[in-house]
Amino acid sequence: MEEENAIDLLQRYRRDRRVLLDFILSGSLIKKVVMPPGAVTLDDVDLDQVSIDYVLNCAKKSEMLELSEAIRDYHDHTGLPQMSDTGSVGEFYLVTDPESSGSPPKRPPPPIPISAVPNIAVSAPPPSFPSSPIASNVSRSESIDSTHERELTVDDIEDFEDDDDASMVENVRAKRTLNDASDLAVKLPSFSTGITDDDLRETAYEVLLACAGATGGLIVPSKEKKKDKRSSLIKKLGRSKTGSVVSQSQSAPGLVGLLETMRVQLEISEAMDIRTKQGLLNALVGKSGKRMDTLLVPLELLCCVARTEFSDKKAFIRWQKRQLKVLEEGLVNHPVVGFGEPGRRTNELRILLAKIEESEFLPSSSGELQRTECLRSLREIAIPLAERPARGDLTGEICHWADGYQFNVRLYEKLLLSVFDMLDEGKLTEEVEEILELLKSTWRVLGITETIHHTCFAWVLFRQYVITREHGVLLHAIEQLNKIPLMEQRGQQERLHLKSLRSEVEGERDMSFLQAFLTPIQRWADKQLGDYHLHFSEGSATMEKIVAVAMITRRLLLEEPETQTVHSLPISDRDQIEMYISSSIKHAFTRIYQVVERVDMSHEHPLALLAEELKKLLKKDSAIFMPVLQQRHPQATVVSASLVHKLYGHKLKPFLDSAEHLSEDVISVFPAAESLEQFIMALITSVCHEENADILLRKLNQYQIETKSGTLVLRWVNSQLGRILGWVERVAQQEHWEPISLQQRHAGSIVEVYRIVEETVDQFFGLKVPMRFSELNSLFRGIDNALQVYANLVVNDLASKENLIPPVPILTRYSKEAGIKAFVKKELFDSRVLEPQETRPREISVLTTPTLCVQLNTLYYAINHLNKLEDNIWEQWTNKRSQEKLLRKSFDDKSKKDTFDGSRKILNAAMERICEYTGTKIIFCDLRIPFLDNLYKPSVSGSRVDVLIEPLDMELSQLCDIVVEPLRDRIVTSLLQASLDGLLRVILDGGPSRVFFPGDAKLLEEDLEAVKEFFISGGDGLPRGVVENQVARVRHVIKLHGYETRELIDDLKSASTLEMQGGKGKLGVDSKTLLRVLCHRSDSEASQFLKKQFKIPKSSA
Repeated sequence: MEEENAIDLLQRYRRDRRVLLDFILSGSLIKKVVMPPGAVTLDDVDLDQVSIDYVLNCAKKSEMLELSEAIRDYHDHTGLPQMSDTGSVGEFYLVTDPESSGSPPKRPPPPIPISAVPNIAVSAPPPSFPSSPIASNVSRSESIDSTHERELTVDDIEDFEDDDDASMVENVRAKRTLNDASDLAVKLPSFSTGITDDDLRETAYEVLLACAGATGGLIVPSKEKKKDKRSSLIKKLGRSKTGSVVSQSQSAPGLVGLLETMRVQLEISEAMDIRTKQGLLNALVGKSGKRMDTLLVPLELLCCVARTEFSDKKAFIRWQKRQLKVLEEGLVNHPVVGFGEPGRRTNELRILLAKIEESEFLPSSSGELQRTECLRSLREIAIPLAERPARGDLTGEICHWADGYQFNVRLYEKLLLSVFDMLDEGKLTEEVEEILELLKSTWRVLGITETIHHTCFAWVLFRQYVITREHGVLLHAIEQLNKIPLMEQRGQQERLHLKSLRSEVEGERDMSFLQAFLTPIQRWADKQLGDYHLHFSEGSATMEKIVAVAMITRRLLLEEPETQTVHSLPISDRDQIEMYISSSIKHAFTRIYQVVERVDMSHEHPLALLAEELKKLLKKDSAIFMPVLQQRHPQATVVSASLVHKLYGHKLKPFLDSAEHLSEDVISVFPAAESLEQFIMALITSVCHEENADILLRKLNQYQIETKSGTLVLRWVNSQLGRILGWVERVAQQEHWEPISLQQRHAGSIVEVYRIVEETVDQFFGLKVPMRFSELNSLFRGIDNALQVYANLVVNDLASKENLIPPVPILTRYSKEAGIKAFVKKELFDSRVLEPQETRPREISVLTTPTLCVQLNTLYYAINHLNKLEDNIWEQWTNKRSQEKLLRKSFDDKSKKDTFDGSRKILNAAMERICEYTGTKIIFCDLRIPFLDNLYKPSVSGSRVDVLIEPLDMELSQLCDIVVEPLRDRIVTSLLQASLDGLLRVILDGGPSRVFFPGDAKLLEEDLEAVKEFFISGGDGLPRGVVENQVARVRHVIKLHGYETRELIDDLKSASTLEMQGGKGKLGVDSKTLLRVLCHRSDSEASQFLKKQFKIPKSSA
């Protein structure tokens, strides 16, 4: 609150001060008021810089008031401490804040150094101590301790100032690391006179002084006020504790202080400053009412600055040559309105300029005369040109000495460079706002408009950013670019003026003003963004701003008619972003590929390494650069990823075409290429909707790695499967069918088969190449086929069931026949089937029961281990697919159920065949004599089933000892079935020696129960239900033996008729079974019936 009150009081004080001064100067208190040079009325004078004490003294003494002296007096006393009118003579108040000045020095100051210049005492502050606030404001040519003083000439000032200051500035600048900004050169024609940047800088300062002088701010330091040797750098090098630059206005506030700052910033020596100010003031002598900013500055300086004001003739010649070059560039080379007769007038002007330059090498008298005459002639030619109205009322009623904008903007550029800190060119000086406001005074002289100012300043700031790479400067440049008005935002007069500003540069087309300044910025930005991976690798903050610069300049340039002509169809921002992405990706790809090509191929194939590096590139792309580019192109990521996919595809295609087998290179490159492609596809999918992603993915020319890899894998699988088949056949043929151990009761061949299969599976999944399900399916089919071959080889040595069972005896009838009438006229059976057949089986090779049991165990092991193998394969396949993170849908799940169905069926069928074979072998071969040959002979009561139980139990024990537990019920069931088949064989096809009476049915039933209970074994054997189901078919046949002969004959007759219609008799059996029961019936009626109806021969027994 106190600070705000202090500011309000200060503003009120300044207003009251101006009102009071205006009253005094306008009234009759002052005898006469003389205006300062360049001022016409009091409105042109800054009253804040007029000394009130000087005015009041003139009023008291009734003297004439020279405002220039009042202004000089104000500035001469501003730097001194404020003295009190009362009290002690030594009492004063510090201008600076004592609290921020630090503690007083604790050591005495070093002795004052003796100046190299005789009889001159110059105060130089100690290098290691801050200068005293008093000493720094004392006249710089005086010693604090010495009363001896001498006036300094201009030569003295220039002698000891220029060299030391320049060397100090160069030493400071040498410590900086600056970047090359040659690409940002403005597209303006070069100067034919060879004028340099230093010449432009010095001329720009002269123009600035002339413009400042128009407002009465041009004050030449008094001769009594001497200069400190290092005046131009003391304030810049004197840092406060916070590191900020000490403001120039502390010693010289207002316009004068600002001009002093500009002098330091533009590196103008004090000697040149004094010469220029004095020359401009002298030029207005005798020109009452003429403003200083309407002067032809170079010409007036040539006329008003004497040779004697320079330290030597060489310095004067150099200065004069610069002024002559400026006149030639402004009036001849770069005018807007040239001469009416270009050839003659131009040559005449150039001859005058040459004569002025030559006059310095003539004798003093003739040279001075020639120079004076030439300057007079030059004035007669140049003044009308300088005052011609060329720009209308856009910038004022009168123009100046150089209308060509190419020269003017170069001068304005040098003025704009003063906004940067001399010691830290990446920072703006504290007085930047005041400097820019001061530069507005040059707009009318240099033909600057608001658009031109913002454009030039934006270019200057951007060029400074390129040199220093300071982010803050870049932000200021963007701010200025945004201030440049678009075409429709400019006034009609300004549009016409800008349209007239043209320039032709060698190698470039005719360019407008905006094109000349903005084209270099756009090209630089395009170049940087065209390889943003290289130039913005540290982060995206700067890149975002450079993209903004590129888009702003592009928008402004597209409005230029010439740009529209060149680009008949202007591309959009999205297209421009695509161009940046395409260019940068190609550059980055080229660099990566060049590095990869130099890598030792013995470790990893270059294409595999390239794929990995490109994946890293895309990850960095999506994390750093894409967030910036997506602001202007939503599908920037798609463009980037698609281009990487395309570029890598070009390098990959020759390799794919030449791949013929699964070499080490293929195994290295294929997974890397597939991984890159899947990463790209996932990246595209992540930034798009599902429908759009599908469309974009279809546009990709996919590598088809899986297809090519699948072909090679299939070749490998087929070769491996051939090896497996050969191995299976060999081990099966060499197998002796002996159990490996008591615990492992299977053969060793199946272990070898699975070992080779599992090795193949491991090698298959060890191929780190992309695969489709078809390759896995091929592996499944091959293994399945190998196991089928093995199972078939196991059962190939088994004889058929028919070969084990003895031939069925021929049917005969009971020998004591009784006469009966034939009721059936048609024979049911062909008599040819009743012819005698072999009574003994063929000689065959029958495997032993232990061998059959080992084979059965082996096949069971094969089926049991097959499930483990299948689960293992699917698990590895699932892991492989999840690692690859494939986007494609597969048919794996629905295919899991039938992978090994073929081998399972064959193995189960083989096991079933062995079980059936084993049971048949035991009953019809091993127990043939007690079972088939002797059972129920000569009668049922004479030979019962009891005699079979013991040998049958021995066979059963042998089976159970060898066969593994899970197969015991299965093999015992087969033995049960074979036993029942043997019992039926005895009952129905027992041969001529076996006859049965109806009363035998009960005995047969008891024998059947004995067999049943034997296999049930009190609950330790087969389940009762299983045995009952098997016994049922035999029990039905036994019941037939209990029927009377007549019933059997009647049912046979009816069955014969019903079978022709597809039915059966009332007893529920077919006619063949009834016929066999009658053949074994010890009954004459049955014998007579069989003789009459079927011609069955009589039994020989």
